[in-house]
Amino acid sequence: MRGYSEAIKADVRRRMSPPHRHSVARISEELGNNVITFYKWRKTWRLQGEFVPSSEKEPEGWSAAVKFTVVLEAAGLNGTELSAYCRERGAVS
Repeated sequence: MRGYSEAIKADVRRRMSPPHRHSVARISEELGNNVITFYKWRKTWRLQGEFVPSSEKEPEGWSAAVKFTVVLEAAGLNGTELSAYCRERGAVS
């Protein structure tokens, strides 16, 4: 079994996250790694409560589960924090 460094995992996580929102298939193709590995990582990150969209879709196309996660994460933020949060996660154009 091939081991992956934390740097590679962090890079994949960054690519999946807004504002990039690259699909697992695209990342797998670019890096030449097994797509199943990246799906497992994404599932693990989601189970840990992290925000990782399913695809390159704009926020309007996100699943209900992803939208709910964003609402929970943003619930206690003030206006300034909410603006920064939305910009970081690609929730605004």
